[in-house]
Amino acid sequence: MFLKNLFAGAVVSMTAVCAPAPAAPTTGEPVVHYRYATADGVKVFYREAGDPKAPTVLLLHGFPTSSFMYRNLIPLLADRYHVIAPDLPGFGLTEAPDRAHYAYTFDRLAQTIEAFTETLGLKRYAMEVFDYGAPVGWRLAVAHPERITAIVTQNGNAYEEGLSEGWNPIQTYWKEPTPAHREALRSFLSEEAIKWQYTHGVPEALVERVAPETWALDYSQVSRPGNADIQLDLFLDYANNIKKYPEFQAYFRKYQPPLLAAWGKNDPFFLPPGADAFRRDIPKAEVRFYDTGHFALESNGPEIGAEIHRFLDRVVPRQ
Repeated sequence: MFLKNLFAGAVVSMTAVCAPAPAAPTTGEPVVHYRYATADGVKVFYREAGDPKAPTVLLLHGFPTSSFMYRNLIPLLADRYHVIAPDLPGFGLTEAPDRAHYAYTFDRLAQTIEAFTETLGLKRYAMEVFDYGAPVGWRLAVAHPERITAIVTQNGNAYEEGLSEGWNPIQTYWKEPTPAHREALRSFLSEEAIKWQYTHGVPEALVERVAPETWALDYSQVSRPGNADIQLDLFLDYANNIKKYPEFQAYFRKYQPPLLAAWGKNDPFFLPPGADAFRRDIPKAEVRFYDTGHFALESNGPEIGAEIHRFLDRVVPRQ
């Protein structure tokens, strides 16, 4: 119960309907609302803040976390933007449908999140994508390029040169999806491994900024009955993201969305060349590197948040 309460944060309001949040107050920190909406048959938990009449920013999280990773970024953006941060199915507080009835593939995650945006009536929005949120977001953009006003990718990859050797055990599973190779990947779900994702590559002077509840909450979520197999299914399906890279890159070249790559340069999974590669397809893409690891917002949140805000202020049309 303690972890569940901590996960949701200091709840200001919780509702099962998908009505838009009231406008944020004009003074003080924007109010964050905690809500549920049913989309694609899934009860989706999401965080919402800011004036619904303002331009929307959709925040898509990665593995093994949830919208909790954006708890500090949301107030930084909600002063001028309508911010929506859902939990993906199988993550955080969103429902985890039984694997017998819901295929845990990135195509299906994208289908659910697309339905979620339509349930909320989000006709145009900027995206901030991270890790798993990137292949979900790229699918949304390919399906509906007219809806995307701008993209911020924080260690959200779309190029093969961005993949590190840290993917080798998972790539072995892709090549030979045997029970033995599947079981070998369960170590990625240990508390020690999840903590390592948060702290690896973070300079010693910044490690104390990384809140320990981050990996504790993530570990509690992947330790729920049946959740490990959901994560292993997604490990296997990630190979289909690589196959779609040319399709994603074609979208970048054709539509030239305003794009900011804000990258932890010491990420053990997604390398800096993956960030630089965006400029190959979007010459005006902005690339910023930070001396930190995978979860860059944990150690460099105010700095990255300010850069994201400046970027959005320049490129997102006011409504």
